[in-house]
Amino acid sequence: MNKPLIFLDPFPRNEAMVYTPESAASLAKMGKVVAHWGSRAPEALVEEHLSEMTIIVGQTAMSKERLDRAPNLRAILNVKANWEPNIDYAECHARGIHVLSAAPAMAPAVAEYCLGQAIMLLRGLHRADQLFRSGAESYGIAGNLSAKSLYGADVTLLGYGNLGRALVPLLRPFGVRIMVHDPWLSDGYLSAEGLEPVSLEMAISGSDVLFLLAGVTSENEGFLDRSLLETIRKDSSVVLASRAEIVDFDAFLDLVGNGEFRAAIDIFPEEPVPADSPYRATPNALFSAHLAGGLNASYARIRETMLDDIGQILKGLPPLRMQKADPKLATKMRSR
Repeated sequence: MNKPLIFLDPFPRNEAMVYTPESAASLAKMGKVVAHWGSRAPEALVEEHLSEMTIIVGQTAMSKERLDRAPNLRAILNVKANWEPNIDYAECHARGIHVLSAAPAMAPAVAEYCLGQAIMLLRGLHRADQLFRSGAESYGIAGNLSAKSLYGADVTLLGYGNLGRALVPLLRPFGVRIMVHDPWLSDGYLSAEGLEPVSLEMAISGSDVLFLLAGVTSENEGFLDRSLLETIRKDSSVVLASRAEIVDFDAFLDLVGNGEFRAAIDIFPEEPVPADSPYRATPNALFSAHLAGGLNASYARIRETMLDDIGQILKGLPPLRMQKADPKLATKMRSR
């Protein structure tokens, strides 16, 4: 019997992320592997193997017309954490082709980042480091006049997807009140999760710590505009760890710079951020360069979940580890 063809087109992931010697050996046992690295697979390479493809690892463009010429295709595994608009999700769903994302594998590292940054902001530790280096530090309570504790804090999650579900167990030991706003989820579901559903206005204005975890869609790009951002409490700490496009980014940094609230920011509208960007001079902000999820441990989880689900699918069983695309929701996503 011919071995199923596993087509690897995972850009911007590279070999070290998804095709270690161990994962390569596992894939070779499951099928014939054709791989392309360093860019999206050329159209000629895709067309050459299209009729044989059983599994695609990556997010190769798959229109209905192309799906018509891929009769053996059973799954598309996106080893990033998003949904791109280059796949006919409804047609894949109708044909029983699994479309999966590695987002759950990235969530633990991002949740850990969120917790750490929230504590840094609340305690003012990023400022404490700068003050110490300049010889302007204060000791003990004198240096903690604006510091707050996470214990017993009012915390809001704007979005309760993979990131929120990974973050909540990390927050619970601190005895926090956890509020959530997510228009895609019912109040009953959130309450059953032990969370307090709140309005968008309450989510923005009513917390000590606000985690911005929502994905960007065709319906919510820039929905956190200046008027909403101005309602964030002056003593709040805000962690932006999902997609920069959900906020009016310039207004967000302007308010942070003016001391309206504290913020940790890991993602930007343009990456890499230009060297001369005025963003870099913003005070009261704790910046990192899209570091939240990109750990070796995250890529190890991606490889593990990818191999598990390919094995399941090739046995004719449903995938268990990666996130399944809902056609209606996936087509709305606008993530990079």
